Amino acid sequence: MRLAELSERSGVSAATIKYYLREGLLQPGRRVSATQAEYGESHLRRLRLVRALIQIGGVPVAAAREVIVAAEDESLDHRGRLDAVTMALPPRSEGPAEEDPAMETARRSVEGLLEHLGWSAEPGLSMLNPDHRRLVDSVAALVRLGYPCDIEQLLPYGRLAARLAVTDLDMIEERPTQAEQIEAAVALTVLYEPVLLSLRRMAHAEESARRF
Repeated sequence: MRLAELSERSGVSAATIKYYLREGLLQPGRRVSATQAEYGESHLRRLRLVRALIQIGGVPVAAAREVIVAAEDESLDHRGRLDAVTMALPPRSEGPAEEDPAMETARRSVEGLLEHLGWSAEPGLSMLNPDHRRLVDSVAALVRLGYPCDIEQLLPYGRLAARLAVTDLDMIEERPTQAEQIEAAVALTVLYEPVLLSLRRMAHAEESARRF
């Protein structure tokens, strides 16, 4: 299909498609003349993924590019690519946080939580994971404010997360190809997080009404 048809089918303007091409978010089409290229179904799928990342998920263009690069990194095995794309997704820790007693308390709580859950928690590797760092930062903030966040309080959240991971991976495995599984990992991570947040807040309202 030509650019105009790709725009019509995807719902993305031709100008935006050209921008995505320049930024490396969309793979080039097959050149058929000096000024025209042909695009296929893979371009349509990529456009829908990029649109979900940027327009629905609110992912910045630079971060979306990192996700796309990770998804296409053929030096990684399938699990490595799945890990890479999810780790590339924001929000991410902004770097080393200020060291204080709350940070050390948070690290102990998180290490204990991971041990209880049976999750891998090698100290050196864990701190390279932006989600691990963000978890420690979040728990440290709770400690500073005096809210309970030791292993006992964190464990129910970890167990729920483990159950959700099974549901997510079951959906991802339903996709027939590895490329589609990687795409699904990105889409489900970005689009289901607001679903979880909305359901949690709605559940709070229901439980509050029941209790009070």
